[in-house]
Amino acid sequence: MSKLIGHGKKKEKETVIIEEYDDSVGTAADVEAVMRKYDRESNQRIWEGTPKIIVGAIMAAFAVYCIIDAIFLTTLPERRLAIFVGMIVLLGFLTFPVKKGIMRPNHIPWYDIIIMVLGSGAYFYYAIRAMDVIRLSARIMARPSYMIIGIIGILALVELCRRCVGLPILCVAGVLLIYTFASGQDLFQVVRTLFYTTNGIFGTPVNTCAKFIVIFIIFGAFLERTGVADFFIRFANTAVGRFTGGPAKVAVVASALEGMASGSSVANTVGSGSITIPMMKKMGYRPEFAAAVEAAASTGGQIMPPIMGAAAFLMAEYTGQPYARIALMAILPAVLYFTGIYIAVHLEAKKMGMKGIPKDELPKPRELVREIYLLAPLVALVYLVSTNTFTMAYSATISIGVAILVGLINPTHRLTFSRICEAFEGGARGSITVVVACGLAGIISGCITVTGLAGKLAGAIELLSGGHLILALFFTMVCCIILGMGVPTTANYLIMASICAPILIGEPFGVATMAAHFFVFYFGIVADITPPVALAAYAGAAIAKANPMKTGLNATRLAIAAFIVPYIFALSPAMLFIDVDSAFQVVQIVITSLLGIFSIAAALNGYFIRNIPIPLRVLLACGGLMMVYPGTITDLLGFAILAGTIAFQCMMAKKEGLKISF
Repeated sequence: MSKLIGHGKKKEKETVIIEEYDDSVGTAADVEAVMRKYDRESNQRIWEGTPKIIVGAIMAAFAVYCIIDAIFLTTLPERRLAIFVGMIVLLGFLTFPVKKGIMRPNHIPWYDIIIMVLGSGAYFYYAIRAMDVIRLSARIMARPSYMIIGIIGILALVELCRRCVGLPILCVAGVLLIYTFASGQDLFQVVRTLFYTTNGIFGTPVNTCAKFIVIFIIFGAFLERTGVADFFIRFANTAVGRFTGGPAKVAVVASALEGMASGSSVANTVGSGSITIPMMKKMGYRPEFAAAVEAAASTGGQIMPPIMGAAAFLMAEYTGQPYARIALMAILPAVLYFTGIYIAVHLEAKKMGMKGIPKDELPKPRELVREIYLLAPLVALVYLVSTNTFTMAYSATISIGVAILVGLINPTHRLTFSRICEAFEGGARGSITVVVACGLAGIISGCITVTGLAGKLAGAIELLSGGHLILALFFTMVCCIILGMGVPTTANYLIMASICAPILIGEPFGVATMAAHFFVFYFGIVADITPPVALAAYAGAAIAKANPMKTGLNATRLAIAAFIVPYIFALSPAMLFIDVDSAFQVVQIVITSLLGIFSIAAALNGYFIRNIPIPLRVLLACGGLMMVYPGTITDLLGFAILAGTIAFQCMMAKKEGLKISF
């Protein structure tokens, strides 16, 4: 199981299992090489021997400190956040080198040591003098020394972001900084806002990370070591492995289960894909299709309730809505997403005449029943958060305790003291990218605040769209996909919620608050499978030895629901069960939406019982869109098109002497 909450840390090399029966499948080394090339977060320093122990101990100690700080300490917020980011900068430069490529073990160049010391020192100095900064405010910060310290702190964070997150978010921040200076702000005002106030680096995104996100990441690190990922894969094999095209359906179900608690589409793709992709290729699926199935399903895991890679908890924090209500709203869109992929792989298997996995090769249900206790940490987390009795941090900490207990009694993945320390280390390591991205989100938010750009952005979107909501949604979608490139799930949502969602919520568009937040979250997530920067697709392609761009295009086609459904609930929030009047309306929305996704999947696949002619595919896609959009008239028209298509296909199949099979 990948670590929880958007850290993006990939599976350890030894846990990437590549089946021996297919030498056309990429090895762990192949996957690592590809991810080092395309994914900055995979490009980490190599520590061995004593240095590895020292670095691991520092990271584990930081993880423990984060838990203690979030639950027990009542330190001055400015001081607490400065220490927090300072430690992240220190750990970040210990982890990420200046450039990609093969590195010598236990090597850190002198200039990295200087940047690390100066960068983290700037934050620690601010932590020490935080009270003076608050009391004397502008007078003390006018001193050149404070300006230099602020500039060093900002530049160190920017450089670390370049190393572990990537350029897209840096380009956005750079453009906004240029605009900030061009709008008349001087260096003193900019540095003061971004470094010495809670409107910049230490804004809501970083504060949220320190309050509970890092603890969720630590929880995910412990969850990974309980063996729950293996349980999910075996459960999926038992549930759907015997059906037509079984391995691909196993990939869909396993990734939905594993991904709901995972904060990384890429880590999920590598983790479960190392098992499912070879199985799919052996069954006869094309390499690009097999890799795309795993990438699309793993990416969709981030939108799967009840956890949604922690986005559900963040939405509750941002919007003020109860967590349970947000999880309920997310159910139908997530079901539609995975239904679309499931139907696509089923139709592909039917078209190619595939069978399922032999029954004697599948796990026995009674074996899974004996291991049901592995789900206890997840159940505990969801229950504790749903009761609203405990804070997020306290709920996650208790769940960590449950995970440790589960690990102690699990004979196949037993937790020892060294593995507990490894889990704390993994949690700290996984936090680096999230916190850095959130720090940059704070810089972006600070520039927008100090220049009053929010209103101008909304005005620009309104001008470009001509006041038409559909066009406004399209431009917002493009912004979300660009901003979401290579950014972990949690930071991704925080950025979208700060920048993009307010544009849709305000006048003249007036999209419902929850619909706007779900809209920007969905399109931030699908950046992982949307070419040209499609990290999850690249990871799957590395395992399948497939063309990465073709894999990305296939994954986009499979995940078409993620590109359609957000528009639907933005235009009609009934799909999120907002303003729904009766149980009958809920049933109608669920049934017709599922039929609509079936129609769209069949149209894109071009097969149902027999090959579908292109004109009929276009008509079927239109009918599917009608049924997905909530409304009685559109539902009836769409259903009529679907029923007519099925009847026509059956008639032609009989005429051609084909066996009718669904």
